[in-house]
Amino acid sequence: MKQEPNDNNGEFLSLISDLCQAVRCCRQDAFFCEDVTFTQFLILDQIAKRGDLKMSELHNILSVDKSTTTRLVNPLVRKGLVERAKSDRDSRAVNLKLTQPGEEVHKKVWLCLDGFVEAIRKRIPEEKKADVYGAVKLFINAVKDASSACSCDG
Repeated sequence: MKQEPNDNNGEFLSLISDLCQAVRCCRQDAFFCEDVTFTQFLILDQIAKRGDLKMSELHNILSVDKSTTTRLVNPLVRKGLVERAKSDRDSRAVNLKLTQPGEEVHKKVWLCLDGFVEAIRKRIPEEKKADVYGAVKLFINAVKDASSACSCDG
């Protein structure tokens, strides 16, 4: 027996679609600022925060598999923003480190993002910020939980 879609889900799907359009600058394949994508910036930022980042830690941070992490890091290496180095402790492990140009790009993108985030924050009334932040966190967790249990194939 074929199940009909829930009418209430149409409105919610429309909201998700609108959200996707609003955050399209954060797509993996779109250049955001300084010729890096938003995801590549997240990689630069994680390396900058830690000084040295194991590739295996990056898989977990990005919640992607090893081959995807490699595919995301390769352009940063080719551009000379990140360098790979064998771990001193484990010859199989690879560590990532920012180069001097990588540090400069990271700072420039942060300045770009800082203005963008501040512009968004200014448009949310102060008395609503805690509610908005809480709702976004709740939504993200619901999507993550549902994604792990999704059976959209059948």
